[in-house]
Amino acid sequence: MIQTVPRFAALNAPAHWRTVDFISDLHLQANEPATFALWQRYMQNTSADAVFMLGDLFEVWVGDDVVSPADASFEKQCTDIIRATGERLALFFMHGNRDFLLGQGLLFDCKTSLLDDPCVLHWAGQNYLLSHGDALCIDDLEYMQFRAQVRTKEWQQAFLSKPLAERQAIAKALRAQSEARKNSGVQYADVDAKFARAWLSAAKSNTLIHGHTHKPASHDLGAGLTRIVLSDWDGAATPARAEVLRLTPSRIERISLV
Repeated sequence: MIQTVPRFAALNAPAHWRTVDFISDLHLQANEPATFALWQRYMQNTSADAVFMLGDLFEVWVGDDVVSPADASFEKQCTDIIRATGERLALFFMHGNRDFLLGQGLLFDCKTSLLDDPCVLHWAGQNYLLSHGDALCIDDLEYMQFRAQVRTKEWQQAFLSKPLAERQAIAKALRAQSEARKNSGVQYADVDAKFARAWLSAAKSNTLIHGHTHKPASHDLGAGLTRIVLSDWDGAATPARAEVLRLTPSRIERISLV
């Protein structure tokens, strides 16, 4: 599969921002209350000027009709929290491989801006390249083919035209396949360093920030280039994981919430 460097959307941060937070890979779901509670507390209390949610906020999202105003569904609880946060600070969302069907209309209603993947954040005199990260894992050929298919307008229209119960059943089956693959001991492809450097060069950026791989670290890519990987969240793990990457004009730091 031939890989080309994408075009980069740009976001110019306002001058008054002093603190910017990044989170990803929370995989929120109704049967994981510990992670939900950590996220709810963070969203209600963060003092950041802006929060960037870089994909896989949800374990699965099969369409915006899972949010029903008439009930107190888990998804409705989540969107209420997002809306309340978006009313008091700048809030941004980028699609991940689990929640790419979350729609722009719903995000707008939740006071949240949808970001293209990738996107360049111009802030405090720096260019930060933001991505969920899955598009950089080019050695996983099976996944890249699947990704190319499900990101098309035709596939999404066909999927969303199915009844909600059918979509939920399909998503459950896909998650079961993913878990079986994970439990088989297969090694997932990591971000391709050469491709990441090409993205950074094209974006005129020195720093790539992404999630997806669940391997939090900072990687020196050479020539002054850095790849920063966000942590996944799991409130039920031992020890629990819930980490925010926080940027200020003078430093980058990881903040554990547990």
